[in-house]
Amino acid sequence: MTFKLSSRSEAKLEGLDPRLIAVVKSAIHKTKIDFGVICGMRTLEEQQDLVAKGASQTMKSKHLQGYAVDLMAYIGSRASWELNLYDDIADAMADAAREVDVPIRWGAAWTISNIAQFQDGTMEDAMNSYIDERRTQGRRPFIDGPHFELMV
Repeated sequence: MTFKLSSRSEAKLEGLDPRLIAVVKSAIHKTKIDFGVICGMRTLEEQQDLVAKGASQTMKSKHLQGYAVDLMAYIGSRASWELNLYDDIADAMADAAREVDVPIRWGAAWTISNIAQFQDGTMEDAMNSYIDERRTQGRRPFIDGPHFELMV
């Protein structure tokens, strides 16, 4: 099945780097899981609020420069936070990033600096590699499955 971005998702892409927009627009045609754009550009005030609430961990967010996007998975008309859906979306984003030759990082595999070049399996494998690495460091992994950012 081929999906398409809603007008609301298209509007949330405004202000983002054109390369990131190209990846998202290509990925929606490659994905097995429907998705929409829930966040693109953020104002400084929005970012401060998210950090204060614990929903973001940094004031150096790439959302502030138009280099990041958050996607929401949909099963039918129901939004879902189920992580397994996001690794499928990440597979489509990696394919799209390869197609348009744009380096992308996924928020559930932070140690993989460019998912388009990940050759060791699926994005689920990339996420598990990140989790294993953090655990061997005695550190807790930070999984942000909906988040994708342009590597600049």
